[in-house]
Amino acid sequence: MVEAQEDLTWDRWRLIVADVERLGFATLRISDHCHSLQGVEGRRTLAAWTALALAAEWTERIQIGPMVSPITFYVPAVLGRTAWAVDELSGGRLLLGVGAGWNEAEHERYGIPLPGWRERFDRLEEGIRRIRQALEGREVPFLIGGGGRRRTRTIAAREAAEWNTGAPDAEAFRAMSAGLDERCRELGRDPSGIRRSLLKGYLLGRDRDELRERAIRLAEVLPRYAHEDPDAILEAARGRFLLGTPDEVLAQMRPYADAGVDLFVFQHYLLDDRDGLELLAEVRAAAALQRFCR
Repeated sequence: MVEAQEDLTWDRWRLIVADVERLGFATLRISDHCHSLQGVEGRRTLAAWTALALAAEWTERIQIGPMVSPITFYVPAVLGRTAWAVDELSGGRLLLGVGAGWNEAEHERYGIPLPGWRERFDRLEEGIRRIRQALEGREVPFLIGGGGRRRTRTIAAREAAEWNTGAPDAEAFRAMSAGLDERCRELGRDPSGIRRSLLKGYLLGRDRDELRERAIRLAEVLPRYAHEDPDAILEAARGRFLLGTPDEVLAQMRPYADAGVDLFVFQHYLLDDRDGLELLAEVRAAAALQRFCR
């Protein structure tokens, strides 16, 4: 999962798309924002749906999609037509992630209305209905993300082909997933029809020195680590990120897989780190071999 608002350029996107397809990952996601969420002025922000259209043309196998498009940014029927086009370009490989919208500063800066949470979720529910109308029978799966127990859970149980969360630990994920199962049963839906995915940042290294080098580079992207030394960054990121050598990251993934994670979605912050993607692909291959994730 690539944060498009943190200085992603077209050249970087082209290389990432090619590498992700070549290295055998299951899916490639891109965020949909208007400016840096880290508060760094001057960072490039790629338009998510233009980027997805290009990814559809540049790839043949991998699933693609936004994670997620805020319903506050779009007229739902127009978003549905855009999704149709990208899905058609990709040969049916689009996963349509939609959300209620949340970042107040972003909406205020760009003059985008941000209603209260109740109205936003009303708009999301109605928006999904309008998107489906605009698709005119084309089967495009939806991604719904978040851990909310009421509206989010209900919308996911009714609409989602995939539900995603950034649960802080495996037991929290297990509890949220069980809550989604219960809501599915209340609505008469088979819970097994929803793929469960986990979003986590990652920091990989073949040894401690390589990890420290990547920690320095991570601090260039995430200002909260800017004044920390590499070891302090690694300590602060532990738990929030899947972090360590490939074997250590695999060990951190296993409890989540045991708790029901079907798909791990890794936040790729170091946009020029092609070697890091190669290393992550080794983790993916090992996890697939051990049959505890895709």
